[in-house]
Amino acid sequence: MKPVAVPTAALDFLLLLFIANLTLQPLVEPDFGWHLRAGLDLIEQGWSLPVTDPYSHTMPEWRWVEHAWLTDGLLGVVYRGFGDYGPLALILLFGAAGAGALWIGAKTGSAHRTSRLMAMACSLWVALPYLGARTQLVSLVGVAVLLWIWTRAQQGAHRMIWCIPPLFLVWGNLHGGFTAGIFLLGLALAASVGSRLLVDWKALQESSVNEPALSWPEIRRVAFVTIASCAVTVINPYGWHLHGEIYDSLMDRYMLENLREWQPVSFQGWAGRAYFLYLIGLLILAIALYRRIEPVRWSLIAVFFSLSLLHWRNVTLFLVVSIPLLAELLEAAGAGLVRALSNQRLALQGGIVALTVAAGGVLSFLGGDHLVHVWRAGTAPDRYFEETEYPIEAVRWIRDHPDQVGAHLYNEYGHGGFLLWWMPEQKIFIDGRMPAWRLGDRRIFTDYIRLNQGDRVGLDLLAKYRVDWALVSKGTALADALSGRPGWNVLYADAKVLVIKKEAS
Repeated sequence: MKPVAVPTAALDFLLLLFIANLTLQPLVEPDFGWHLRAGLDLIEQGWSLPVTDPYSHTMPEWRWVEHAWLTDGLLGVVYRGFGDYGPLALILLFGAAGAGALWIGAKTGSAHRTSRLMAMACSLWVALPYLGARTQLVSLVGVAVLLWIWTRAQQGAHRMIWCIPPLFLVWGNLHGGFTAGIFLLGLALAASVGSRLLVDWKALQESSVNEPALSWPEIRRVAFVTIASCAVTVINPYGWHLHGEIYDSLMDRYMLENLREWQPVSFQGWAGRAYFLYLIGLLILAIALYRRIEPVRWSLIAVFFSLSLLHWRNVTLFLVVSIPLLAELLEAAGAGLVRALSNQRLALQGGIVALTVAAGGVLSFLGGDHLVHVWRAGTAPDRYFEETEYPIEAVRWIRDHPDQVGAHLYNEYGHGGFLLWWMPEQKIFIDGRMPAWRLGDRRIFTDYIRLNQGDRVGLDLLAKYRVDWALVSKGTALADALSGRPGWNVLYADAKVLVIKKEAS
């Protein structure tokens, strides 16, 4: 089979290039800026966390509990440590996290390398809207590592199960998505109990089950590990307050209804159609090729599929859980096609060559522009942002004219993190941390939405927060309302934004 090795290697290389095109993304995620600012300040302050919000003038008394404090600090270390190449290093770090999560997830199955890479390419195409500089990728890696440990333990490496509490000790400080890991671990435990009972009650023959059914002593060990994993997540700078804040956020109906990532999945639009095609492809392959009895795997896939339909944010979790099955099915489909042909050796070589040519064609169609943009974004981010909707030009003007602006800024929700990155000397109005924040009559996210209706009632909220200058996108209802309002003057304008200041009374 030596002649097959070269085209296989070529196909793997092209798949890796395609994966790099998907996972390497510029630092344009709206929340990235405040994560980076928090990390840089954390280092500057000797890893001492702030008690209340240090970044906004609207909610400075809020007891801010940062779910990803350790990740923020690590981002700050990388950004500062690599100097001018700090942004590029972070792009590579986030890209490695996105690709690594799916690679580790795919390795929990039995498919070989090329099939895993093909499954990764399919999954990452679906996950594209959720890639880039997102700290949620930390939890995707956590879920994948947890699945890998669980699979190894199922297959006989029982001591691996003791790696799970240390995983959660670290994960609980890296990102609040550790709750998804606790849920997954509890679900796997419950499914294992169910599988064991079915075998004991003779409803299933153990020899007919295609995954190892844990014994009762092993199940008790997993139950202990699950309890220990829950307990160690309290070892963080906030203690139980971290869990309470996560719970309060997840129960905030107004936030869930107004942020797209928390809304139910719709199969309209590009992202919805890509996910629909992924599901249809997985279903067709499973109906045609899947004949295994795997109760724990079935439970994980079914439950995480249901959760993915509830919130867009859960789609990537389902991708990590389902990718080992997809890789196995793709491999089985290829093997089935080869077996159906008389000259199997020639068919295998021809199939690999055809896939290689197809992968090369897709990469040629995509071109190299994306990776060029990524390089520019990582080596000269200020100039790169000139090509985006972020107001880097206005930021430069504000920095050059600090005496002309006011004391209490209004900014748009999507610009808050960016401004904290590029104008740390300015307190912001709102950013991505704040949708669930509420103090007395100050519900900042609700007030922000009312403000952007552009009517008189909404504009009166500016006085509530003592706003005396604003950075608003050109052509929006609020920009039009403020620029035409007596007592407000446009100080700066470009194709993206207006800087408007209130006259001193």
